[in-house]
Amino acid sequence: MAKAKKAETEAASEAEGEGAGPKRGFLSRKLIIIAAAGLLVVGGGAAGAYFFLFSKAPHEEKPVVVAKAPPAFFDLPEVLVNLQSPGNGRSSYFKAKIVLELEDQKLVEQVKPLIPRVMDAFQTYLREMRPSDLEGSAGLYRLRDELTRRVNLAVAPAKINAVLFKEIVVQ
Repeated sequence: MAKAKKAETEAASEAEGEGAGPKRGFLSRKLIIIAAAGLLVVGGGAAGAYFFLFSKAPHEEKPVVVAKAPPAFFDLPEVLVNLQSPGNGRSSYFKAKIVLELEDQKLVEQVKPLIPRVMDAFQTYLREMRPSDLEGSAGLYRLRDELTRRVNLAVAPAKINAVLFKEIVVQ
């Protein structure tokens, strides 16, 4: 009987071992999967670091910069205009020395014969101005933009870059 009890206890312990067996197998599979995922993350990080740090970027050709010729400047005759009076009976005058900025010297030769047309456009526009229109830097910027527009209309198809002021007096 002792032998039977011993066999029963062995059978029971084996049954418990078999019950614990799948649990041990599950833990070992889980541990293998976690280890494999960790290796995958570390390997992916190492591969990314290699490509980021050690791989050469494709050689890009830098665009060739062509040096432009300096712009040409053309002095216009001095402009002296009587401005619209504000109604106090006092006359106001606008005097300016103006320079045209052009792309190159060839354009200067095209614009020279058209200077009377440019001066007429300036005179007719400036005679309608009031002294208050020319106050501050904003007034001068508006004047410069409007004169540039009028010069480009007068010398079309040639085009000027800017109207520059050498001297401005409003009295």
